[in-house]
Amino acid sequence: MAAARTAEAERPRHPVDEVPPLGRTLVLALQHVLVMYTGSLAVPLLFGAAAHLPQDTIALLITADLLIAGVITVVQSVGAGRLLGVRLPVVAGAGFAAIAPMILISQQYGMPAVYGSMLAGGVFGLLVAVPFARLVRFFPPLVGGCVITVIGLSLMGVGTQLVAGEDPAAPGYAAPERLLLAAGVVAVIIALTRLSRGFLGQIAVLLGLAAGTAAAVPLGLTDFSRAGATAWAGVPEPFHFGPPEFPVAGVAAMCVVMLVIFTESTASMLAVAEMTDRPLTPGDLARGLAADGLSGVLAGGMNSFPDTLFAENLGLVEMSRVRSRWITAAAGAILIVLGCLPRLGAVVAALPDPVVGAAALVMFAMVAAVGLRILQRVDFRDGPDLLIVAVSLAAGMVPVTAPHIYDGLPAGVRIVFGSAITCTALTAFVLNLLFHHVSPTARRAHAPEPGSAPQR
Repeated sequence: MAAARTAEAERPRHPVDEVPPLGRTLVLALQHVLVMYTGSLAVPLLFGAAAHLPQDTIALLITADLLIAGVITVVQSVGAGRLLGVRLPVVAGAGFAAIAPMILISQQYGMPAVYGSMLAGGVFGLLVAVPFARLVRFFPPLVGGCVITVIGLSLMGVGTQLVAGEDPAAPGYAAPERLLLAAGVVAVIIALTRLSRGFLGQIAVLLGLAAGTAAAVPLGLTDFSRAGATAWAGVPEPFHFGPPEFPVAGVAAMCVVMLVIFTESTASMLAVAEMTDRPLTPGDLARGLAADGLSGVLAGGMNSFPDTLFAENLGLVEMSRVRSRWITAAAGAILIVLGCLPRLGAVVAALPDPVVGAAALVMFAMVAAVGLRILQRVDFRDGPDLLIVAVSLAAGMVPVTAPHIYDGLPAGVRIVFGSAITCTALTAFVLNLLFHHVSPTARRAHAPEPGSAPQR
């Protein structure tokens, strides 16, 4: 027994479970936070504006968003027994899938109904996490590769908008200094990655953000004045809008949102498992999805948003080649601190848009490249798989190229088909079932030979 324990102790740890030195961990964790921070702020800003909330209330939503994102990131990275957490290097943050239904619920029923419906949707997510995870066998590389590719491609517009600006009619839209600044950030990231194989290469994105921010100061593209007017400390108030309400239509809409988040998170978890060479079991997936459900419950009480796994951070894992989940756990701890120290959060939020957008473009493109790499495992020489990929990518890019194409459909339908990620996942999932599981050819291909053992 003693020899067995010694052998177990001497067995090298999987890179996912390695614990880097504290200083290295904090620097790499900060890089993860800066990469996801703007995307995390976008959801409360967009919802707050659409719901016509005052600035101080929007600020509360932002701090609540950071706090819940940090808690869920820690849970996903470290785990909580056999119940919660995928235990992979992932970072959670507010997903865009919830914005449209939250706006509709707020307009029809009011803010208490928004967060009551979200709370109910989170409970629903906790209940269906295990059954949903059992579908993982229907997410082969053919399906997962399509979804991950579209995650990266569909988000490229977010990075481009940050670089150029939101309004094409505005005087400073796509100004040469914004474009040059963004190009410089990308150049720094490429140069550091190419010239340094050590720690500098691993923090290339962080150094690119720092260099870009320094270069933006003389160009007049930085403004940290608002940070000085923000309170140093404060914890978001639970149920700020009053006791939750549970309209049936609102609850149903948020349950659909939770399934959308599950679909996106499943593809992301499969991708990070592929990157880290850590097989993803149905139990791992169920714990990860349950953490998504928990985010809905916590968000419903703390005025936040249900979380998904951030694609840009998956790209960062691939680019930095650092696999430790303890680094993302430290990133979650930093997010919790930022959620309780609004002034620090405001400083990070003031990073110039072209700088953040340039880094985001690299990360989103990296995610798309990971999806293409996963698709390399598909045998396209025979069968319908090339058609499945083509139709799935086309379905996903329709709402990207024509954002208002589904505006005339009912709200519940818009939630599903208005999301490029969900549209791709649903199309690839159904076509994979049709061609490989329920068609006569598939049944013959999977039928056991006479006298052979039955297949599982």
